[in-house]
Amino acid sequence: MPIKKHLAVTSLLGASFAALGQNSFIVEDLKVEGLQRVALGAALTHIPINVGDQVDDYTVSKTIKALFASGHFDDIAAYRDGNQVIFKVKERPTIASIEFDGNKDIKDEQLQESLDQQNIRTGETLDRTVIDSVEKGLIEFFHSIGKYNAKIEMSIVELPRNRVRLKLDFKEGDAASVRQINLVGNELFSDEELLKLVESQQDLPWWKFLSSDRYQKQTIEGDLEKIRSYYLDRGYLRFNIDSTQVSVSPERESVYVTANLTEGEQYMVKDFEFIGDLLGREELIRSVVPLKSGELYNGSIVTATEEFIKSYLARFGYANAEVRTVPDIDDENKEVKLTLAVDPGKRVYVRRIAVNGNQVTADHVVRREMTQLEGAWLSNQSLERSKLQIQRLPYMETVDFEVKPIPGVDDQVDVDFKVKEQPAGSFQAGVAYGSYGGLQFNVGVSESNFLGTGNQLAFNINTGRGSKRYTVSYTNPYFTPDGVSQGSSIFYSDFDGSKLGLIDYDQTNYGIGTNFGFPIDAVNRINFGVRWIEEELDRIPDYEQSRVMRLAFTDPDNPDAGFDFTKYELSVGWSRITVNRGMFPTDGSRQSATFRVTTPNSDLNFFKVNYDSRFYWPVSNDHRWVFSARAGLAYGNGYGEINGFEQTLPFQEFYRITEMELRGFDRNTILPRALQRSPASIGGTPLPDGTIPGSIGGDPQFDNLIQGGRIGGNAKALAGIEMIVPTPFLDEENTSSVRTSFFVDAANVWDTEFDADRYTNLSPDVYKTLSDYSDPSRFRVSTGLSVQWISPMGPMLISFAYPLKKEEDDETDFISFNISNTF
Repeated sequence: MPIKKHLAVTSLLGASFAALGQNSFIVEDLKVEGLQRVALGAALTHIPINVGDQVDDYTVSKTIKALFASGHFDDIAAYRDGNQVIFKVKERPTIASIEFDGNKDIKDEQLQESLDQQNIRTGETLDRTVIDSVEKGLIEFFHSIGKYNAKIEMSIVELPRNRVRLKLDFKEGDAASVRQINLVGNELFSDEELLKLVESQQDLPWWKFLSSDRYQKQTIEGDLEKIRSYYLDRGYLRFNIDSTQVSVSPERESVYVTANLTEGEQYMVKDFEFIGDLLGREELIRSVVPLKSGELYNGSIVTATEEFIKSYLARFGYANAEVRTVPDIDDENKEVKLTLAVDPGKRVYVRRIAVNGNQVTADHVVRREMTQLEGAWLSNQSLERSKLQIQRLPYMETVDFEVKPIPGVDDQVDVDFKVKEQPAGSFQAGVAYGSYGGLQFNVGVSESNFLGTGNQLAFNINTGRGSKRYTVSYTNPYFTPDGVSQGSSIFYSDFDGSKLGLIDYDQTNYGIGTNFGFPIDAVNRINFGVRWIEEELDRIPDYEQSRVMRLAFTDPDNPDAGFDFTKYELSVGWSRITVNRGMFPTDGSRQSATFRVTTPNSDLNFFKVNYDSRFYWPVSNDHRWVFSARAGLAYGNGYGEINGFEQTLPFQEFYRITEMELRGFDRNTILPRALQRSPASIGGTPLPDGTIPGSIGGDPQFDNLIQGGRIGGNAKALAGIEMIVPTPFLDEENTSSVRTSFFVDAANVWDTEFDADRYTNLSPDVYKTLSDYSDPSRFRVSTGLSVQWISPMGPMLISFAYPLKKEEDDETDFISFNISNTF
């Protein structure tokens, strides 16, 4: 039913007075009739008379007003029965439900938030007196976004047991467009130059259907502030927007905006000074603030100076510092002297820090990442650092904090950190198909937040074609309270290179390792590790790249036997992490360098050096457009001699490449090939008895050169750039779990020990088939589109790639799909 916009207070009071008469009397009893939801005791607390009091018409009138003021009743009547006073009441109905229909520009949540401010919500009583103000407020909102034809019909549906259903029907209509923006009074800058600054569009042609010229009041106000800032930043200190008129066409479909401007003249900063308490750091602040004497006045620089001072003081606990710039304008000389009044206020301390939203992660795991401590003074720098370090944890999706003043206390605050967790465990799997690797599959389970402790536990089983690897690892990032980490792992692997497009050999190894990490500062870390590895190699082919190993280790009595090696590895690494998030960062960088070497008492003596980096630069303020670049370099070689042969990097330790490092290409397809040289020979003429004498060597130019499978190299280089873009058709709240990007990848693996000159004596036809595998410039390049998603099973990646530069025998894949935790 439509809402009746009236109150019956006057008539009720009149009826009450008529019933009671004009004479006063002593109250012997009080009754309240009609109560349903409101308790009798609650109603009596609003009645200012008691049994034994003398009452008259004025007293009863005050009592009725007090009952109405309680907000519980729609109708109240007072009657006298002898010396007994009876109040008959009708309670306000309870709101059973609130329905919205037809609203498009305002979400239900926004509407409910507006109603909450008027105390209109499900379960509360309905105050009909505020309905009008709610309706007017909503109409004003629609007008502010250009919908001047919007209408709202509010109705109340009566339900049993004194309940109602509140229904709001919206007819928004079409938004009015900005037909024209007129600037009046600007002579120094043209309309075209100034209107380039504004966000509002005007009178767009039909072909610009992707743009919008819709009128919005807040947007227009923001645009005028941009124009004001444009003038102030260029020294026009007296600039002013004198008035603004918004005219609506008769059909309410178009809006005309006119702004009247006074430009004034340019002013120079004569000098600036500080007054107030700068904690004895005035000279330091003066030397670093961007404000300078003798330069053109710039409003943005003045604002930046104020913010810098406040931010600087906030580092030392003065969180409520105030900085106000007072200009002393000399209109005759067109100069201004600026006085910055600084009031640091009281130093503010943190009474308590609360952590909310962590359903799995233990409280102390979050707190140990904080640099802001309870009992210490409040520091904005420490708060931001705490937020950043918590957000870098791989099991945190978002982190926010709120500083809450304590009522009645001006030097203490509480800080609430609100975290949103994301899946810390991941099911790791990968599926790919290529002519070399065939169908490959790997599976594993890792938990980066084991039992909420922040420790990482991982079980990985890789059962790809030709490769089996089993690993169990455990890492405690806070092995000591000051951030020293400790990790241990046990592993076993069985590898058949022939099934992955590599040379034909079998490798089996197992071992155990441990490492310790030491923080240098908030972003830099050094790691030390040691591993013991037992390795077995079988079916070692007689290729050029394995020649040194065969000569050094082959048993003359059993040349077909495999090799057994014991390796003791030492490693040292450095990492620098400044990214703003653990997963899908949008700003900062990750850099790492590792040096690994086997000890002299190992059966194989070699070293390997790796460097990897990834950088993120946000292009837009909301970090939805991000430019990213990555680079990686690696090199390895042997040291010393063994059995009279100079050691090189063992071929099974050669660097390889995955389809994720170079999207669009098969795994390992760009690696150097193994070479097998077969000397030419001339067989002897058969003797009369039928026997054949031995062969004699032929000319080397008639040697054969057979190219086998891919073997890899001892040097590797990767590079890539990506433009991360908003994912289409995706709600803003899901942007932190889905990432779309356009990429260009480049990579090469080469062998610095390879010497093409060793084969110059081959025949020209054979030699020309040989590639120079020592050439570092043989890069392959691809480009494409990548979509990544943090799914409940772990990060998922799908890529569509096209090779821009490849060689004749490279194998390519247009589509690749992986589920893993290695992005």
